[in-house]
Amino acid sequence: MISKHILSYLRYSHGLYNILIAFLFFYQGWLGFTIRRQRNGGKPASKIAAKRHYKFGPGVSIMAILGLFAGVILVLIDKKNVFEYPLHLFVGLTIAFFILISYRISKRIKGKNSPMRTPHFIVGVSILSLYLIELILGLGILF
Repeated sequence: MISKHILSYLRYSHGLYNILIAFLFFYQGWLGFTIRRQRNGGKPASKIAAKRHYKFGPGVSIMAILGLFAGVILVLIDKKNVFEYPLHLFVGLTIAFFILISYRISKRIKGKNSPMRTPHFIVGVSILSLYLIELILGLGILF
């Protein structure tokens, strides 16, 4: 059995970890928007921004899903009921689902004028919006 004192530190660690992941997703979004703006403006996309966006995305996605699982495990250990915070859980699961959709769409983007770029953009904006909601819900749980 883990003491309540250690569990409280783990809860704060979970929150800090996921705040960091949210910042990384916003950085990813900024890179993606920079690439999109350049392409829509008729300029070639910045090779540095594109390379970072393509290489960095899968790692951040995996880290986000690991953060979700860590939160579920913490709630199971502490409260013995995964549905103790149902809205936070639902938004987290939705984010994870959208991350998987975004990854799947990104693998179908081929060429400069791929029709999959717009769905990838929409799902990305949805992920960022949901992350803001998730952070607010999580802070409400912590404090």
